[in-house]
Amino acid sequence: MIFLANSEEKMNPLLPPLDEIIIGGVAFLIVFGFLWKMLLPKIAKTLADRTDAIEGGLKRAEEAQAEAQAELERYRDQLTEARREAGRLTEDAREQGAVAIAEMRAEGQRIKDEIVTAGHTQIEADRNQAQNALRQDVGRLAVDLASRIVGESLEDEARQRRVVDRFLDELEAKASATATSEKVR
Repeated sequence: MIFLANSEEKMNPLLPPLDEIIIGGVAFLIVFGFLWKMLLPKIAKTLADRTDAIEGGLKRAEEAQAEAQAELERYRDQLTEARREAGRLTEDAREQGAVAIAEMRAEGQRIKDEIVTAGHTQIEADRNQAQNALRQDVGRLAVDLASRIVGESLEDEARQRRVVDRFLDELEAKASATATSEKVR
């Protein structure tokens, strides 16, 4: 045990034996060489692919964003144009409505004028008819009355007409003179 004690004293627990350092160094170089030759290129390729994918993705995202922005601008322009067109159509509709209203008013005025003219014509015809009927009735009554007063028959039609016309003309002259004097006042 003394031998073990001497060898334990000679060994530093912090320093490994030299044969382990050599075997460990060779094993490290083999593993490092294997990693350098086999694994490191694959890792580098994977990292490069990821970098390309990320940069490509960013580039595609930027292109998509630029395209979306251009599309948004195009839609805004179309919306502005559609609003202008709607305003123009609204204004055209208002103008057409005003024209239609004016045409309807003119047509209504024309129809009203026709109705009024027809009414005046009808009234004038009715007035003339009533005046002729009144002349005949007044003439007959006047002839009957004159026949009773005079005592002889006034059956001669031409004479009757002259008497009735003279009588009615005198009445009209008196009526127009009275109307003129009332207007002067």
